[in-house]
Amino acid sequence: MKHIAFILSMPNVGSWDGKWTGEGDFHCLVRSYTHTKESPNSEYLNVISKTSHYYSFEDGWGASVRTEEIKGNQISKYKRLSKGFHGYNWMVDEIEEHGRILTRSERHKLEECNERALNV
Repeated sequence: MKHIAFILSMPNVGSWDGKWTGEGDFHCLVRSYTHTKESPNSEYLNVISKTSHYYSFEDGWGASVRTEEIKGNQISKYKRLSKGFHGYNWMVDEIEEHGRILTRSERHKLEECNERALNV
């Protein structure tokens, strides 16, 4: 079993005071993957393809998700220290599925394609 910590930060803050309410806190999400040479896990391979992912909200805000492989005995420590992931789990989902966080326009195009496929 492979364990990955996804660590969230906001390196670009577009607020009036230049601060993020979660600044200074540790924001982490831990996910575990079954992965072997005999049975490769594509989500895990996508996750480890890069150790840092950036997302621009296109309004002055920008999020960074850093990945770090951790040992099983570290999981509870990371979860205990984390102040949550602020609803940005979708970023981790996209990293797993696409190997990166999609841009807003890429996400809209993908949603349109999925909608068309459902309506056929």
